[in-house]
Amino acid sequence: MIRLFQRMAGLPAAARGALSLMAGVLVAIGLPPLGWWPLAFIGFPLFLVLLETAGRVNWRSGFGLGWAFGLGYFAVAFHWIGFAFFVDAETYLWMMPFMLGILSGGMAIYWGLAALLAKRWGGTGLQLALTFAACLAVAEWLRGQLFTGFPWAAPGLLVDGMGGLAQAASVIGMTGLTLLVVLWASLPYVFLAAERRGPKRAGVAILLLLPAIWGWGEMRLRGATDAMVPNVAIRIVQPNLPQEEKWREDNARQIFDDLEQMSSVPTPEQPLGIGGITHVFWPESAVPFLIDESPVAKAELKPLLGGRTALITGAVRVDRKGDGQEPDAHNSIIVFDGNAETVAHYDKWRLVPGGEFLPLAWLLEPLGFRQVVETPGSFVPGPGPRTVTLPGGLRAGLTVCYEAIFPQQLVDPANRPQVIVNVTNDGWFGRSTGPWQHLAQARLRAIEQGLPLVRAANTGISAVIDAYGRTLRMLPLMEKGVVDSSLPVALPPTLYGRVGDVWLIFLVVAALGCAFLVGKSRLSR
Repeated sequence: MIRLFQRMAGLPAAARGALSLMAGVLVAIGLPPLGWWPLAFIGFPLFLVLLETAGRVNWRSGFGLGWAFGLGYFAVAFHWIGFAFFVDAETYLWMMPFMLGILSGGMAIYWGLAALLAKRWGGTGLQLALTFAACLAVAEWLRGQLFTGFPWAAPGLLVDGMGGLAQAASVIGMTGLTLLVVLWASLPYVFLAAERRGPKRAGVAILLLLPAIWGWGEMRLRGATDAMVPNVAIRIVQPNLPQEEKWREDNARQIFDDLEQMSSVPTPEQPLGIGGITHVFWPESAVPFLIDESPVAKAELKPLLGGRTALITGAVRVDRKGDGQEPDAHNSIIVFDGNAETVAHYDKWRLVPGGEFLPLAWLLEPLGFRQVVETPGSFVPGPGPRTVTLPGGLRAGLTVCYEAIFPQQLVDPANRPQVIVNVTNDGWFGRSTGPWQHLAQARLRAIEQGLPLVRAANTGISAVIDAYGRTLRMLPLMEKGVVDSSLPVALPPTLYGRVGDVWLIFLVVAALGCAFLVGKSRLSR
């Protein structure tokens, strides 16, 4: 093993960077939908060997290795975004390498800074593994906060393929899981680098936490309730409309007719059709017109809903200003009661950079860059998370599209909902890994909050998920159809739902404290 470390130390900088990038690729392959999470137990140790052997004096080289590690990870984790640029290739395809390169390289900066600090403070062996896990967890938390935030595909998402281990999200959240997953995956490096029995024993103690927490999660799932909310029957409509056809005005009539027909069709689960349904869910921006301003649409919806069924649909909504000013457009969820009257709405407040608004527009627009989604005006964010009372008294925390990837500020804590509703349009991304990763992150939100989740997606994956993250009903990707289901009950507020990322502070301090003690023990010897 000493010879291995010596060989790594003798590699030229380009070879070290390439190996670090490859290590990031290995970790990213462990994400959904492949779920090959054991590869993380190769990728993280390989990176830490490279980081340790980068030289003790020139610790700044750690940033370059960390950036290459992150670039490999994010290039694979984000590759699905490139599919969106093929929808209107003539207009947008030229932008794809710039956007993907800037996004992957920019996110990799967080990992580079984490590696820089770990190299500066972390020493070797267990001390380095503990320090890097803590620094990367902090970096991932910052990635979800700064510059609007984009916490997509955090390493904690690897638990999606780890069964009961995902239940720990109800206590420590996704970023807390990131710290533990990185630490556990780094332990092969710890055992390779251990020179004394003390650090190796400490590594074994940390490793034993893995089956302990995993076993706790499995026990939590065994005791899970299957209770349903009384007098609530839901239907999710998945029209599977190709993105290139979705916004054509000449398709508006056909799109609306299809949604109405699918909403009323009898199924084996609901032979009465819409007559036995209390709430119908349509996906994000379901129709290519302003549905809440259309008297024709409301007139047709009224007999369909029959005075008893509520419609919850994603839609573009505009605020008219008058005086010739450009209206404000919102990516919204609109709630219609059984008489097709608008009773509530929710405006998306986390807008997608490059999709719903263009960052640094003053610089990029003169160069020909444009936001991908065109609207009647400029998209304006809503005021923030809120709970909406749906017809029938059901309290729902509404979210649009990628708002479901954010653990923080997902629901209104002052008015806790009974269900999280997520409407989305993943049709931009075809049969890529993106929709699967989106669904996996939504499942973690259900576990974190102890709330069921209803997900309506244009091309999939639509699903009903209970408060333990179990997928009860699902429509596959790129399939047209409906999902009928009862609504699972909510659990009492989870620890993570009550205190948020306070546990992350505890885990980071504990990891850094243990790293300090390991380093001090090494110095004393």
